[in-house]
Amino acid sequence: MIRTILLTIMKPSILVGGQAVIEGVMMRVPGAYATAARDPEGKIHVDRHEFKSITEKSNVWNKPIFRGMAGLFEAMKMGMSTLQWSADIAMPEEKDKKPNPIVEFFSTIFAIALALTLFMIGPMWLTTRLLDVEREAVAFNLVSGGFRITFFIIYLILISFMKDVSRLFQYHGAEHRVVYNFESGKKVDVINAQSFPTQHPRCGTSFMFIVLLSAIIIFSIIDSIVISIIGDISLPIRLLVHLPMIPLVAGLSYEVIKITARKGDLLIFKILRAPGLWLQNITTSKPEDRMVEVAIVALKEAFGDKFDEMQGKEYVAEAIG
Repeated sequence: MIRTILLTIMKPSILVGGQAVIEGVMMRVPGAYATAARDPEGKIHVDRHEFKSITEKSNVWNKPIFRGMAGLFEAMKMGMSTLQWSADIAMPEEKDKKPNPIVEFFSTIFAIALALTLFMIGPMWLTTRLLDVEREAVAFNLVSGGFRITFFIIYLILISFMKDVSRLFQYHGAEHRVVYNFESGKKVDVINAQSFPTQHPRCGTSFMFIVLLSAIIIFSIIDSIVISIIGDISLPIRLLVHLPMIPLVAGLSYEVIKITARKGDLLIFKILRAPGLWLQNITTSKPEDRMVEVAIVALKEAFGDKFDEMQGKEYVAEAIG
């Protein structure tokens, strides 16, 4: 055990992660990120950008909790732009179609409303209607949190049956295998990458599960404070105080998942990590060699000229990937 800890401490740390996009993968490394995607003819296209996080430039946003909030916002912004770029590559026939701003606006509103209904309003409403625990802060949030987790799992299972999402989950598996391959110190190639698992402890799926667990704890504390001040609490009040707390929940979850990734040998962190890894049986699947090839191209292009000097070392991961 001591030897394992010492070896881990001696390994250099690095931020390498990414996400699956349409017919491709985005890889993020220190100072840059690159997206690689195949067009319908099989050619791989690459889009690379220099990038410096606000957490590296600010004395506020680099602090615990705050860095998680900033990182989540940056990841979402980066993810949306790379998804759009990959869609233009993978579906060029759609690229020249002029988007309807009204349709896009209402689509965004619908997506936000659906998310709020599934993961905030719905679980709270069911808990209020089915059980008489509205003024019991811990009991209420345990039950509503249970509904929230259940809805999340059902949602993942349902979308996994969609053809396009199924391929996205394969590229997700390719991204994980290539990150594992790089962090292992082995030469990064298709054969080596395909020998690694598709489940990775720093995956966004694991992060989301930690968010759902953290929400139970934080919302229970918030509800207890509200009840102690005004003597009562209702569904509208809960929504009013819970929604602004979501960034705090995300920031705390970021810190938890970083610890579970670095200290995965400890039992408590293995337990915390297990549900997220299990959920990745839904959100990742075995990739084709061609998909792994795309992920490798994205990683190499992200590093640029530094790739050869960076590969071949064992790394300790520092961020969600």
